[in-house]
Amino acid sequence: MNYVLVGFLASLGAGLATGVGALPVLLPFSLSEKAQGILLGMGGGVMLAATSFSLLIPGTVAARDLGYSETAAAGLMVAGVMRGGVFLWLAHEFFPHEHFFKGREGSASKDFAEIWLFVIAIALHNFPEGMTVGVGLGSGTLSGGLALAGGIGLQNIPEGLVVAIALRNLGYSPFYSLGISTLTGLIEPVGGLIGASLVSFSAALLPWGMAFAAGAMLFVIVDEIIPDIDQKALGQVGTLGVMVGFVMMMFLDVTLG
Repeated sequence: MNYVLVGFLASLGAGLATGVGALPVLLPFSLSEKAQGILLGMGGGVMLAATSFSLLIPGTVAARDLGYSETAAAGLMVAGVMRGGVFLWLAHEFFPHEHFFKGREGSASKDFAEIWLFVIAIALHNFPEGMTVGVGLGSGTLSGGLALAGGIGLQNIPEGLVVAIALRNLGYSPFYSLGISTLTGLIEPVGGLIGASLVSFSAALLPWGMAFAAGAMLFVIVDEIIPDIDQKALGQVGTLGVMVGFVMMMFLDVTLG
């Protein structure tokens, strides 16, 4: 089986789920801030569980299978996680983009139209998700990789709706908001192709790829999703959403992976 192709197609499917989730923006109703907070929380919970159960744990096992000691395997995962986080941090520093609540970030952001600043921000968010799916399937573990792709796709559905609603609130038309929301999900197969290709090239790269993807995902969760939950959710509702998303992904990973 060509796991690179499977990784690309699975990450493409997960990315297109963003557009599926945005479809309700065409209907004549809108979600409350609290509801958006719950949906964002669920997406963050899915990503957090995927980081733990689909990347860090199997990555450590893969490192041990390659002959690393317990200590060396743990050190490898730590180094990989930090590299993934630093990569996303540098991308946020040097790519101009705009968050709904945190405002503009990156260099020379004044030279870009607001909509493209927003698109770049979502692309920076979605790239590590696609890489995670690609790494999971590129490792050759089909059932676990598909469970991971399914979990990422599930969290992309509410995320796509929240993105489309936010674009509507910025004054864009329903169909334009749907199109942009779908477009932002198409960065995921790019990350999926890169992740699957790297880990398929050499088994020695598998634990590094998993750790790198985990670090990038953790950066997104802490830097983007949690602040947005704090802004949108009232009280502890957003935290409840995180817990629901976490146990959903944990269940998928344990039963299918």
